[in-house]
Amino acid sequence: MLDYDEEAERYDVLRGGEPRAAAAAEAVLSLVPRQARCLLDVACGTGIVTRLFPRARPGLRVTGADLSASMTRLAAGRLPGAVVRADSRRLPFRDACFDAVVSVWLLHLLTDPGDVRAVIRECARVLRPGGVYVTTVHKGLSHNVGSDIDAVLADRPPSPVPDAPGTVASRAAGQGLVPAGEARFRGHGQGRSPRRTADDLRRGWFVTLPPGHPLVDDFATRLAALPDQSRPRPDPVFTLQAFRRTP
Repeated sequence: MLDYDEEAERYDVLRGGEPRAAAAAEAVLSLVPRQARCLLDVACGTGIVTRLFPRARPGLRVTGADLSASMTRLAAGRLPGAVVRADSRRLPFRDACFDAVVSVWLLHLLTDPGDVRAVIRECARVLRPGGVYVTTVHKGLSHNVGSDIDAVLADRPPSPVPDAPGTVASRAAGQGLVPAGEARFRGHGQGRSPRRTADDLRRGWFVTLPPGHPLVDDFATRLAALPDQSRPRPDPVFTLQAFRRTP
């Protein structure tokens, strides 16, 4: 897994910047009821998406939480006084205190099934009855756009899929959360090029191919043989699912 403290300063630039953030915020808010007054963004990262929620919904009070110290610092600069450093498995908030809870690009990082259960349990715990939990699902699949890069990467060792839609829905149901909608958004600027993919491989981007893995150089060589080394392939399209907490 990437070191998010180390990645913080360049995180937004490498992941679509403002266009991607705007697309994500719009899709999330399409699933959040208009009457919601307080929203928690779990694993808010740099806050580039989080800060857009109150801009689009005047009167919406937003709180961000992230475990990375560097990410939290950047987010706090964008939302002064509204960001806390916290572990998503043990949120420092009382029961039933938010109208909406969001976790975008988090569950796919949790390779321990117990951690997935813990995060969803905590998100449900801090939701008021009738509140909505919104999360991305199957992020890894979103990056498979049927390109020549994907054909090369198809041979890599399979990764666990902790954020599979069925898994998330099952964990949500166990916490009294029922399906409440779905939305998609484009990951602007995240289309992979062969050169960037090889760099990401060497930096440890892929869970089953950590730096130093004997297959990393083999995949990098195969990627280097592809045409148009700097041309990004199509952007991924991410999926959000929403769940409502029952009374």
